[in-house]
Parts: sequence; structure tokens; C-alpha cells
Amino acid sequence: MAASKFLALVGGRIREVFATVASSGAIDDGKIVALGTDGRLDSSVLPVGVGVETKTVIASENLNAGNLVNIWNSGGQFRVRKADATASGKEANGFVLSSVTSGQPAQVYLEGTITGLSALLPGRYYLSTTPGEITDTPPVNAGNVVQYVGNSVSSTELTFEATDGVILA
Repeated sequence: MAASKFLALVGGRIREVFATVASSGAIDDGKIVALGTDGRLDSSVLPVGVGVETKTVIASENLNAGNLVNIWNSGGQFRVRKADATASGKEANGFVLSSVTSGQPAQVYLEGTITGLSALLPGRYYLSTTPGEITDTPPVNAGNVVQYVGNSVSSTELTFEATDGVILA
């Protein structure tokens, strides 16, 4: 669907004008904003510091859409990999909404809602011992990390909340 239109007085005449969906910066000063095709405002029209917090980090392994991820130090470089409850130091710092190939930049969401999941039941979810995944049952083996990562808000969505994990004895 094309952007919404409105009537504006331009040069003394009434004209039909498209609303702005994404901002190009100062050149768009004073323009009326429209929602995008997803029914949301584009982050480019929001003030600095408002909106979903993301970081772009190079993937050190293939990532799938919806994976929980861990940002880690690889030889002094920030890298992102699948979070994993089997080892301390691999706790979830965020998630990805798009699949990424190893060596490519990944957009890591540090907060927000993970979409595109399936068969979630109402309740709490934890980092899984299956790398990148969530589980509704906390891990129980010695050395595993129990990290609460959020609550389901529908059968396909989880609100992500990074918390400190507890390493089991």
C-alpha cells in the first residue's frame, strides 16, 4: 500500500501530498509522518534515543531468525554467536530477527519482542541448552546456566528481557 496522502497549501494552491514514511534527515523538516506497511513508525522518524535499541555485530557462526544471541570477545573484536545455556559466558544478550551467515553483519536487538516463533504457551521462558533457542523448562544439569529471557505474549511472540543467569552446581 502506498503512503497516505493529505491536502496541503503549496504556493497558494491546495495539492495532494504524500506523507513521509522514512526520514532523510533535515530535508524532511516539517513533513507529516505516516505509518509504514507494518503499521508502525519507521525508526528514522523518531528522535535519537527513542526506539528499539540495536547493534550491528559480525556473526561468528550462522544465525537463524529468532535466535537468542551472545555478544562476545573474539581476539579483541565484538562478535555475535548463538546463546547457549550449557556454558557460563554464553548467556543471551539479545536476539536476531533475520538469518545471518557467519562473517556477515547481524542486527542484534537488545530489547523488544521476538517474532516468528511458534507453538508458545503462556508463561515464562528460559535460555535453552540447544544453542540459540528458548525453552519453557529451565535447564537442570550441573554447569548449565538458568537464564530467564522473557514471557510469551502470543503463540508466536516473546518479550525479550536479558537477565543474569544462575550457574547450577
